[in-house]
Amino acid sequence: MSEKKFNVAVAGATGAVGNQMIACLEERNFPVKSVKFLASSRSVGRQIRFRGDMIPVEELKEDSFKGIDIAIFSAGGGPSEKFAPCAAKDGCVVVDNSSAWRMDPQVPLVVPEVNPHAIADYRNKGIIANPNCSTIQMLVALNPIRKKCGIRRIVVSTYQAVSGTGKKAIDELFDQTRAMINFLDWKKNVYPHRIAFNCLPHIDKFMENGYTKEEMKMVNETRKIFEDKSIGVTATTVRVPVFYSHSESVNVETKEYISAEEVKKLLAHAPGVRLADDPANNVYPLAIDAAGQDLTLVGRIRQDESIPNGINMWVVADNIRKGAATNAVQIAEILAKDYL
Repeated sequence: MSEKKFNVAVAGATGAVGNQMIACLEERNFPVKSVKFLASSRSVGRQIRFRGDMIPVEELKEDSFKGIDIAIFSAGGGPSEKFAPCAAKDGCVVVDNSSAWRMDPQVPLVVPEVNPHAIADYRNKGIIANPNCSTIQMLVALNPIRKKCGIRRIVVSTYQAVSGTGKKAIDELFDQTRAMINFLDWKKNVYPHRIAFNCLPHIDKFMENGYTKEEMKMVNETRKIFEDKSIGVTATTVRVPVFYSHSESVNVETKEYISAEEVKKLLAHAPGVRLADDPANNVYPLAIDAAGQDLTLVGRIRQDESIPNGINMWVVADNIRKGAATNAVQIAEILAKDYL
């Protein structure tokens, strides 16, 4: 890390991801000269601890970024569309966690283990986009395979934790579960159906093609990050009654043959990956094991016997950490070290 220190702002600091971003900045010893925590007017007056000091939350405004070097946003799409250009105009580089800028051709979409070179394109608009949480963990696992033998097609089904929707969804799962095991009436407000003891094949809005926005995010973001529009990608995304960590069943068809054993060897040494693949001893990635850490867990690696060049795997990661906060801070670290 560079010895230079930076003035940093976190927008959306009081949310679940914003809180985790602050924790990651501290845990990873990011070279902070000063820090500013920003949120909506409702949160003004709150204080957040950072490196032993209590920092007051300020209102997110158009002029909040004067003198700020790096701003990490987790304030939602609308605020990002409004305030990220204001920050960039004041000379601040924005790392944005919303979907607002991901598919903008002038904005790099970055997973540090996959395409760190794309960060250089931040100069176009002063903004770098953080991918969708499900896309991040899948590409961390697939990139070593792509580099080794190429990828023709990806089929992915996700099993996504309620924390991806936010605190209200976490509370709803807890309250519904408690009500049901006590034979009480349950209520639903966040999801269109009960989430406790259930699975909902519905994340984000449905589109005209029958897919959800979440599914199409995985399709389009994968092609952009891998810089390959020829890769076939199809996704089915499902919300499950798990609090933290998204799980994915990933089937990949490679351009050249690779054995399951070769894939295991590749992933055993891949950046950001922890191999958990010993089925004989019941070792495979679990949501409860991924929660609270930054590595992407990969296991159940096996040959797809239905096609010549197919591999199946199970991929799990903490959606709040590697799927959002940690990935954003990793991008900021590369910015600080190599570009600013």
